[in-house]
Amino acid sequence: MSDSKTINIPDIGDFSEVEVIEVLVSAGDSVTAEDAIISLESEKATIEVPTPEGGEIIEVLVKEGDLVSEGTPMIKLKAQGGNEESAEESKQSSPAEQKSEPEEDGQDDQPQQEQAKAPQSKAQPAQPKAPPVPAELPKQASGNVPHASPSVRKFARQLGVDLGHVTGTGRKGRITKDDVKNHVKTTMQSGGQTVVTAGFDVPPFPEVDFTDFGEVESEPLSRIQKISGKYLHRNWVRIPHVTQYDEADITELEAFRNENKAEAKEQGFNLTPLAFMVKAMAKALKKFPKFNTSLDNDGENLIYKKYFHIGIAVDTPNGLVVPVIRDCDKKEVFEIAKEMRDVSLKAREGKLAPSDMQGGCISISSLGGIGGTAFTPIINAPEVAILGVSRSTIKPVWNGSEFEPRLMLPLSLSYDHRVIDGADAARFIVYLSSILSDMKKMLL
Repeated sequence: MSDSKTINIPDIGDFSEVEVIEVLVSAGDSVTAEDAIISLESEKATIEVPTPEGGEIIEVLVKEGDLVSEGTPMIKLKAQGGNEESAEESKQSSPAEQKSEPEEDGQDDQPQQEQAKAPQSKAQPAQPKAPPVPAELPKQASGNVPHASPSVRKFARQLGVDLGHVTGTGRKGRITKDDVKNHVKTTMQSGGQTVVTAGFDVPPFPEVDFTDFGEVESEPLSRIQKISGKYLHRNWVRIPHVTQYDEADITELEAFRNENKAEAKEQGFNLTPLAFMVKAMAKALKKFPKFNTSLDNDGENLIYKKYFHIGIAVDTPNGLVVPVIRDCDKKEVFEIAKEMRDVSLKAREGKLAPSDMQGGCISISSLGGIGGTAFTPIINAPEVAILGVSRSTIKPVWNGSEFEPRLMLPLSLSYDHRVIDGADAARFIVYLSSILSDMKKMLL
């Protein structure tokens, strides 16, 4: 055993003063070289910082929210001749098992209770007092290494859980202790059968060499696309989406906006239709509080929020981001429009902090400036609904005696059907349309 050593943040590229968004280890954990210690995020680039050598962690020198740069002390490490975690595994398994199943390949050993028992056939059923999740769960077929901290890996081994079958809900799909617990609960409820939660049991995409058909060019995805793509896929697969459509008559709203946009311009910002939609959305959330909820991690309770923070999707050169406008119920339309200008500018310059994109109750994605008649927006979990807005058009509307031209705004409301019924969604979007159609309702 050698003396303690301080491990500093290594070269992280052109970034400085980067926020720590997750600490993946604790004092007392044993780590090996290249184990991730913390996660950083800046300008929508998420970075996992590894340790260059293994040992036992004496102290973690950073915490969530800290701003760090290259050379910032990260952990104090007590270097060891061998990895303590590997040594622990060697006590629990045979030499042959150690050679064929090292920890880092994502395959977990059997619990200590099973190893201590007398040798028995693998076909023999587990004893009644064995852990509720059998250690003989099928091994991970995909070959991907599950992302989890050493403490979570140890916790999973103690329960006999194969991390290859656990869906991670942490940053970048990292597996947490709660994910392991939820997996055990789900497995017990299903009678011990393995439950597929990561996706559908479908064949993989075929591998195609596109150069066989002509000239091609490859372009890498942006950082934001790589980060958001995983979350969009998770949300689409795991949330039962339903989309309700409607149109709002915004003839009066547009007239009011045109009357006041010069005043807003003098103050340095544009009075856009989206600012009115944000204000109307806050009123609709108060009227229908179920849309201002989130499911807890067990999926058994609804968490009702008493605040009204609304996310707005912003199109940037690097991809889509969703900054949050806070306390929209307490702000006037002019205040909201000004704040939207500020966060949109930060988004396009890549200066949004993670806190700028957290805490939203519902999101609005407006494509009205581009075009289209309707679309199906993907819910931004843990929110339970999202509003899509398309381009408004002049349409003939019957007023009881004749058709008259009215400016109609298409709305697309996607909602989580586990939480919201179709009738509630229809009432919500009709009420929202009525607010947008009547300036008195919005401003009072």
